Amino acid sequence: MTPLLRPRRDRSAGAARPVTAPADRLVTLIGRPGCHLCDDARAVVEAVCAETGAAWEEKDITADEELHRRYWEQIPVVLVDGEQHDFWRVDAGRLRRALGA
Repeated sequence: MTPLLRPRRDRSAGAARPVTAPADRLVTLIGRPGCHLCDDARAVVEAVCAETGAAWEEKDITADEELHRRYWEQIPVVLVDGEQHDFWRVDAGRLRRALGA
C-alpha cells in the first residue's frame, strides 16, 4: 500500500513568518492619558512582556497626529512588531500566543 503524501507548500510566495523568540519581539501600546481601558491594557501588556521577555513601549496618541488620526476610535491599540494585534481589550493568552510563548 502506498503511503498518502501531502502536497508540499511553496514557502517562497506568501510564506509564513519565521518563528521569532518572544525576547526579540516588540509590543507597542497606543493609548492616551486618563483612559481606563488603556490602564487595563497596560497592566496586561506589562505582565505578559515581563513573563515572556518581550520588549514593550507605549505611545500617546495625543502627542502624535498620525497615531491620533489612525487609532482614535480604537484605543487602546496593541501592535506586535508594528502590526495591529488587538484593540479596546487585550487578552493575555492571545498576546502570549502572538509572541510565540
